[in-house]
Amino acid sequence: MTFDRGTEFMAWRMLYKTSGMKSYFCDVSSPWQKGPVENSNGRVRRYLLLEANLGELSGADIMAVENAMNATPRKCLGFQTPKEAFEKHLRQLQ
Repeated sequence: MTFDRGTEFMAWRMLYKTSGMKSYFCDVSSPWQKGPVENSNGRVRRYLLLEANLGELSGADIMAVENAMNATPRKCLGFQTPKEAFEKHLRQLQ
């Protein structure tokens, strides 16, 4: 996972310990190094305004955004949805 240099990512070691996910930080003034993150942020903003306080959202609100994002076909996935691509990947691992 690639992060920008915000303080919200100070717990990257905990992420690795709990999930095994490696983390990388972008170079200063190099937002292109996290392009997929910026693209996903833009997609989320279709559902949540920039001013939205995530702490005030219910679990159901967050799940609705998650489901919508995972059900939207993506060109980079050959017009499969992320859910379809992930399920296909899991089937290939069996």
